[in-house]
Amino acid sequence: MSMIGKQIEEFTANAYNSGNGEFIEITQENFKGKWSVVCFYPADFTFVCPTELEDLQNQYETLKGLDTEVYSVSTDTHFTHKAWHDHSDAISSLRYIMVGDPSQKISRIFDVLDEEAGLAQRGTFIIDPDGVVQAAEINADGIGRDASVLVNKIKAAQYVRNNPGEVCPAKWQEGSETLKPSLDLVGKI
Repeated sequence: MSMIGKQIEEFTANAYNSGNGEFIEITQENFKGKWSVVCFYPADFTFVCPTELEDLQNQYETLKGLDTEVYSVSTDTHFTHKAWHDHSDAISSLRYIMVGDPSQKISRIFDVLDEEAGLAQRGTFIIDPDGVVQAAEINADGIGRDASVLVNKIKAAQYVRNNPGEVCPAKWQEGSETLKPSLDLVGKI
């Protein structure tokens, strides 16, 4: 079932804030008031996952400049996140929030739980300041994501939110032309 246009259901989870080294509690309310990226991945201490999370860290300052907070989520505990952060060169660079989902509730809410494996799939969600999902992407386990794509998607989502009646075409970049859907455009693109 698509999450697009939906509010996030209620949840409470423990997380490791790798930016300040503290354990915190988060809820769906954390996804309101600013843009959020929620990045699910299968498991800590694995292979593709650290490359993705490190790549996300490489875009973190740019994302923060777009008033966007980042949350990574796996079915590991917040304690495991801290241990991974303390022992992995790639993960020790992270400064965003790492959410533990051992109950698998959040993974189920976002419909990314591989029930057989008990692990989250590689799901990426962009949530607007109202807590509504604006973009979603799910990759197979062997396909890593490129965080730079997120930056462009967030810019497009923010543009559309701030400019009602306009839409961003394929490969839209900030400053590029947008479209104003109308009868005049039908069949002319």
